[in-house]
Amino acid sequence: MDKKIAILVDSGADVPPAFVKEHNIFVAPLKIIYKDREYEDRIDITPQEIYDRLEEEIPTTSLPSTERVNALFDQMVQEGYDTVLIITISSGLSGTHNLMRMLAEQYGKLDYHMLDTKNIGIGAGQQAMLAAELIKNGEPLEGILKKLRESIEKSHVYFCLDTLEYLAKGGRIGKVSAILGSLLKMRPVISCNTDGIYETVAKVRGSAQALARTISISVAEASKHLRFSVAVAHGSAVDEANRVLEELKRKLPQCERFIKTDISPALSVHTGPGIIGIAVQALPAT
Repeated sequence: MDKKIAILVDSGADVPPAFVKEHNIFVAPLKIIYKDREYEDRIDITPQEIYDRLEEEIPTTSLPSTERVNALFDQMVQEGYDTVLIITISSGLSGTHNLMRMLAEQYGKLDYHMLDTKNIGIGAGQQAMLAAELIKNGEPLEGILKKLRESIEKSHVYFCLDTLEYLAKGGRIGKVSAILGSLLKMRPVISCNTDGIYETVAKVRGSAQALARTISISVAEASKHLRFSVAVAHGSAVDEANRVLEELKRKLPQCERFIKTDISPALSVHTGPGIIGIAVQALPAT
């Protein structure tokens, strides 16, 4: 009998809402915690609301609630699913992967398969999108898992930030690096290494040059693959994201899919406004 396969992601994977709806992807929202209350990522708070309040308070972020994840498992069972692919942002950057694995194990009513994307934002979300399309095309489970693991290994995200202030405050980079970067107007291009932890792949003086470098690195990376998709993600920088997308379309005419999305509230807390990210996903050979 064919398995009925569900997909569960955390909200930090930034799968575009229209795609989530179309493919019935289940999303566990990360939590955003202010002094006076908690919010659930994208459910009762938007990225813009985070940016608007950054001057007065930088919130903290936390894992999805156990209750919310278990409710999603219940919903899957009610909808007739027997198997779930759990696709998360990097376990090197968040405890979400381990939480979901523990809860799936305890739940016990679903056959589950964990996929650690070793990536962040839409770089993680692209893997859920690939999974949804493989399921739709009737690919068997083993084939789906093999293709996703191969894609994860070869896919990368690159982003440049307007400021290092929020990464420093969130403990994601050292204070000294942030201060030096600010004094010299240095802008790093950041990616995730093979362990799924942030690494600086280039340092450039000035925002325009940093963005140009991010684009050139992404184009070079995409050109290594026969089949690939590209996503542009932004933090309150729609015009810039549109411009970057148009440039990438010109430079990568063979790209199979371009995606544009905003960055989730939970990730916005750590990056601040003005971020542009480019994710290059290696697609499996047909």
